[in-house]
Amino acid sequence: MGDATTGIDEPTDLRLEAFRAELTGYCYRMLGSAFEAEDAVQETMIRAWRGFDRFEGRAALRSWLYRIATNVCLTMLGSAQRRARPMDLGPPGTPGSGPGEPLPAEVWVGPVPDSRVTAGDPAEVAVARESIRLAFVAALQHLPARQRAVLILREVLAWSAAEVAELLDTSVASVNSALQRARAALAGADLDGETLRATDPAQSDLLERYVRAFEGYDIAALTSLLHEDVTLNMPPLPLWLRGPADIRGWMLGTGCGCRGSRLVPTVANGMPAFGQYRTTGPWALIVLDVSAGRIRGITNFLDVQRLFPLFGLPMRLDG
Repeated sequence: MGDATTGIDEPTDLRLEAFRAELTGYCYRMLGSAFEAEDAVQETMIRAWRGFDRFEGRAALRSWLYRIATNVCLTMLGSAQRRARPMDLGPPGTPGSGPGEPLPAEVWVGPVPDSRVTAGDPAEVAVARESIRLAFVAALQHLPARQRAVLILREVLAWSAAEVAELLDTSVASVNSALQRARAALAGADLDGETLRATDPAQSDLLERYVRAFEGYDIAALTSLLHEDVTLNMPPLPLWLRGPADIRGWMLGTGCGCRGSRLVPTVANGMPAFGQYRTTGPWALIVLDVSAGRIRGITNFLDVQRLFPLFGLPMRLDG
């Protein structure tokens, strides 16, 4: 791995900051939380800055920073429970089910703005977006921490087995074994989906139809856009629903408070997202997952007090 920063006169903090976005993406995949990822990267930067005089270019700066970040993440994961999605915690509910008691933020895989974790040329950004999809990040949380690191470094970041072995202070054989086990563990995960491109007319049309149906509360039109296996979940509530019929029943019943909402577009986890504003104020960050031209997953993150500022969404709409 070549060192992307070669200017020896460049201030240390600028050399380190050049890696912030990709390190945040790495830590987010490891930890499943944008907030914890930013904490991990900040700790990485502090350790790197303090130890920079001892670094002396003995290894590529990028590799050295990833070693620090990996150690920070492994320490954070040592005392943390595995983050999950509502679908991991129990069977689907019905339109008449109660939402359940909210669970703490640390239970859930959270969303991340693309801008915090993507940088570089368009090809690198495309790979990064695909590998931060909610389903993929949630699947990673099922892996032991070191397996998780191996899979991300080998499969997402395209490091060689020798480079990963050096970073983790282990053997190439151990890295290859861990990668094989990680691949097997993810083989059964439901990772179908597409990374939407705003420039694709078909994708733009789908999103326009979604916004029009949602804001007009045309539930027939809305459900016509849904995949037959669509899921709806609402962290921090444990309830989740499967199928257009149950989602229709929910939105016409318990969820009818969404009538009259307005949507403001954004992007989360490489997928289209919207800030949802009910008539009473900000309500949810909606993240869509798409498969075969239909919406296959709808995640409504309800922690708007933390998430809207993270995504640059206003806490109130004028007009």
